[in-house]
Amino acid sequence: MPTSERLSRRVAALGSGVFARNDQRKSHYSLRAAAPGAALPPLLDLSLGSTDLQPPAAALEAMAAALPDPGSAAYCMHAATAPFRRAVAGWASRRFGVTVDPEREVLLLVGSQEGTAHLPLVVLNPGDRALLLDPFYPSHLGGLQLASADPVLLPLRSEEGWRPNFDALDAATWSQIRLMVLGFPHNPTATTGEQAWVDAAVSKAMAHGCVLAHDNPYVDLALEGEAPALLRNPAWRQCGIEFFSLSKSWCLGGYRLAFAIGAEWLITGLRQLKGVVDFNQSLALQAGAIAALEQAGDWPGQLCVTYRERRDRMAAALEAVGWPVPRPSMALYLWLPLPPAAQAAGLDSEGFCAALLEATGVALTPGNGFGPSGEGWLRLALVHPIEQLEAGAERIGRWLASL
Repeated sequence: MPTSERLSRRVAALGSGVFARNDQRKSHYSLRAAAPGAALPPLLDLSLGSTDLQPPAAALEAMAAALPDPGSAAYCMHAATAPFRRAVAGWASRRFGVTVDPEREVLLLVGSQEGTAHLPLVVLNPGDRALLLDPFYPSHLGGLQLASADPVLLPLRSEEGWRPNFDALDAATWSQIRLMVLGFPHNPTATTGEQAWVDAAVSKAMAHGCVLAHDNPYVDLALEGEAPALLRNPAWRQCGIEFFSLSKSWCLGGYRLAFAIGAEWLITGLRQLKGVVDFNQSLALQAGAIAALEQAGDWPGQLCVTYRERRDRMAAALEAVGWPVPRPSMALYLWLPLPPAAQAAGLDSEGFCAALLEATGVALTPGNGFGPSGEGWLRLALVHPIEQLEAGAERIGRWLASL
């Protein structure tokens, strides 16, 4: 039997994943660019939301101060995360005006993807149905596939401002939904969204007895309007769980610091699953997270100033080379329709990104990696200084002109 046939059907269903495919292409380009005599520009990676901006000094200083403590090198069980959970409860009170029980309603996570990928294993049985927005973040679908669940895709449309139309599903389908996975502000469309959209999802969850999971790592990175949140709806304790991250708002992506706030029974179930998968991050990393939440509450606002300028300058640079660009309401990304030249050349999103990287060294993420409704779109991450972004736009423009 071939080795690949010995893998589980769950792993086979996951496929390679858009970020893994992109990683292979970027690695291949970098090897070409490094070859003797190569006359290729360096890789400009705009495919990942991994920012070049730095964390607040208070967070790094707190980590450095805690590292010499012997406890920072030890395994960290749940009980030792109590100071972090209390800091989260304090943040939730300041941010949303809600009282949260740090013992029963908060859980430390190794990045919010841990939570969104594992939650389906907590609340779904094989064959259960779960609602996903389309486009979706890849770990949302991956979690359902690992749980052997049946995804029901709810398409989001640009002409409707990427608003979810929950009434598009009939009553019979709603009666089968056991889990809804949302996320506003929305990745990849970079749409802030509205509180009314989350409230409508809560109403559906309450009416049909399903769990609402709201993935909210960009809550502090709205460039236009106020970001919605499940915690703003008083029914969150009855039906829901919300995932937050320090990766984007405090530039701590590589430290894998995140948390969930939710109904006690959901937090308890996720904690039980987490207990057989892994331990928690070092106490030194948690010290940095506490400092970020308690001492650097204004950090996300400072980031938004930078991201707004990058958004406007990069959009203008792309428009100058003939690529019309919608202005997103959320920081970090541009969500771009395939440019006219690419459409005329018959390229889909994956083909466009592969050809663009091969010819220019600029890496974007193809929209098809975020679901069927992502086809025809591309995600560009604003994770380099403006000068590099504008130089990348010039590379793109020269290539588009050659198509």
